[in-house]
Amino acid sequence: MTAVQPFTLTDLGGTDHSVPTGSKTLLCFVKEDCPTCNLVAPLLEAAHQQGDADVLLVGQTSDGNELLAKNHDLTAPVLDDSTLIVSFAYDLETVPHAMLLDDSGEPVKEVIGFEKSEWQDLYSEHVGTVDINWDELPDWRPGCGSLTQDPIIAERLRAEAENSPLRARRIEIASHDDVHEFLFDQGFTDGLPVVPPTPERVIRMLSAITREPQDVVATIPPNLAPATVEKIAINALMAGCKPEYLPVVIASIEAMCTDEFNCHGVFATTMGATPIMILNGPVRHALDMNMRLSALGQGTRANAAIGRAVRLAVRNIGGAKPGGTERSTLGNPMKFTMCFPEWEERSPWEPLHVERGFEAEDSVVSIFAMSSGPAQVIDQTSRSAEALVGSFALSMRASQHVKAHRAGDTILVISPEHVDTIQRDGWSKADIRARIQEVSSVPMRELIADATSGVGFPPEAVKNMTEAELSRPIPKFASEDRIHIVVAGSEAGKFSAVFHGWASGSMGSIPVSRKIGM
Repeated sequence: MTAVQPFTLTDLGGTDHSVPTGSKTLLCFVKEDCPTCNLVAPLLEAAHQQGDADVLLVGQTSDGNELLAKNHDLTAPVLDDSTLIVSFAYDLETVPHAMLLDDSGEPVKEVIGFEKSEWQDLYSEHVGTVDINWDELPDWRPGCGSLTQDPIIAERLRAEAENSPLRARRIEIASHDDVHEFLFDQGFTDGLPVVPPTPERVIRMLSAITREPQDVVATIPPNLAPATVEKIAINALMAGCKPEYLPVVIASIEAMCTDEFNCHGVFATTMGATPIMILNGPVRHALDMNMRLSALGQGTRANAAIGRAVRLAVRNIGGAKPGGTERSTLGNPMKFTMCFPEWEERSPWEPLHVERGFEAEDSVVSIFAMSSGPAQVIDQTSRSAEALVGSFALSMRASQHVKAHRAGDTILVISPEHVDTIQRDGWSKADIRARIQEVSSVPMRELIADATSGVGFPPEAVKNMTEAELSRPIPKFASEDRIHIVVAGSEAGKFSAVFHGWASGSMGSIPVSRKIGM
């Protein structure tokens, strides 16, 4: 039998009623749009008028309570439980749900739905002499689902309960305030609207994982704030993520907040660097991510929302906001989001995550610090791998500056048509990297700062070099393994793309990969 939970609710006239009442009470939970609740409403009114028990109806909808009272000329108190807090506390599944309580408030009998014999026994044994024509009533009618069983409502109620898994600070918004404008005013957005993180939505987001909501995933600079699973879920929700995206967001933040990646430096630099996420493995298909047409652009929820979620977490948890510790001179559109999967099935080479030491069947996110891009490489005429990759190299020389050699990490995204050109000659990724280094190499003397450009090696630093040293070719990138190659994009179009890296190595940022717990 359902345990009695003490409560106080207000009736339609504004009078408070508390349970237990101190006397025998017939308590019944109802909702106006339930036919069976309407069937028993006259029975409850008859008990109120003629029986020897107090009668209280607990209605689940405020407008419906008034309609129920009007339709049945009820004088019995109809209490407003439109918040459903009491119904939730009583763990209701079905209405009508009637309970007879004794003088001390202990439950004596319980009737759910309408079984005529059960209601007759309830009245004859406990309610007293009541004039009801039982012959006019059906033998049985099923009840209706309590509103507390609605999945969305149940999530809200669970979040509001004392044992809620949520611990983040709650912000109350006035009923007439525009919630979206409020979120803008409070600085919780990146300049675009966000999804309001209501408790029920956060609960739904957390349902996608088994980790405890208060587990600390990482400490996010510059505030060195602990990023709990709950807080990450809130920002993922605000970014427009589905619950199934959350494991990817968590793994990305774990990778980003490592010493190797140095996210504090990435966000604080005036150069405008930002994290870029590349997904590999089964997760790409599980989340219906786009690796084909417009893979680096707009139009796909998973691509856009995952990258945005990480950036919002950095902003709202870590405190990295423009004008604060984030000091990018020009900003960068990739600071809104940049996340895409590799089209492994279209590639003749090992996918990125396998190159980085994972198994092919692993779902992995790799995170890079890039300062600009994607810059398109347009070559519609090369018909050999040698010529096409030479075009890549010439375009990649512009990364940061044509005189900025010995550069760090860069990402080359090769489109399918360009893949086909390279594949016809049987080139490997190692061949591509070697060709890029070869073609992008220039003599030291061409990298010296001069009147044309002050960028380059200072003249005084090379004044004692020999002619042979000045003629020595210097490749664009510090090493071949700094050139990261992936395949993505439409089947049509001879256009590839390059992301230009930020400072690399121990003085900058080192790419980090993490396996995703799906």
